[in-house]
Amino acid sequence: MALEGWRNRLTARRVRPGNGEPLPRFRWWQLLSRSVRTLTLRAPDGTTPTYAVDVRQLGDRDDGAVRARLYLDGALFAFSTVPARFAVPGGRIEVAVGSFGLRRCHFVRTNGTAVPLVPHPASAEGRRAHLHHTRPGLSRVVGVVSTLLVLVGICVAVPQLVETISQAPPIADSLGTFDSPVRIPPAVNIAAGVAAVVGSTERALRLRSNWLDSLAS
Repeated sequence: MALEGWRNRLTARRVRPGNGEPLPRFRWWQLLSRSVRTLTLRAPDGTTPTYAVDVRQLGDRDDGAVRARLYLDGALFAFSTVPARFAVPGGRIEVAVGSFGLRRCHFVRTNGTAVPLVPHPASAEGRRAHLHHTRPGLSRVVGVVSTLLVLVGICVAVPQLVETISQAPPIADSLGTFDSPVRIPPAVNIAAGVAAVVGSTERALRLRSNWLDSLAS
């Protein structure tokens, strides 16, 4: 609990006030490099403000840092490097980024329940969500295939990783070395890596990526 409290305080200190600049339009070439998600809430005064979270996965041009920007009714309200946590009426918005896109962009209510923000319809996440709503059967098949691609990447990568680590002198001297029973051709390694990246990217579009995706790729 103490560690979690320290992390929360550190995250809160990273938040900076915005200057009110407008939310930039979403461009087609930002399909896989930018995420915009929105949330409409009912404030205590009866108003319904709309929040938007804008994340450029490749980082900002000036310093390369990945930041989450929070817009209130289209104007920049606050920003923070990720992982980010923004206080909003009724709870907070949590944002985290992984190797292949957003890992988390949720509104967490004060009672602890969490719901994902709605993706911009022009973004890759929005197009993936549209597929899920219009063709749920196909969406489930795509989701299963992406998970299988990640698992294939893990099955290929893990034995080779263990073999490499076991050859380090301290480990080899104390535990011995591990020799992978299967020698995988370079072409298969490349194909498995590409498949894992594709699968992990698709999972990130649904906020489903986790440590397994990083391990597979």
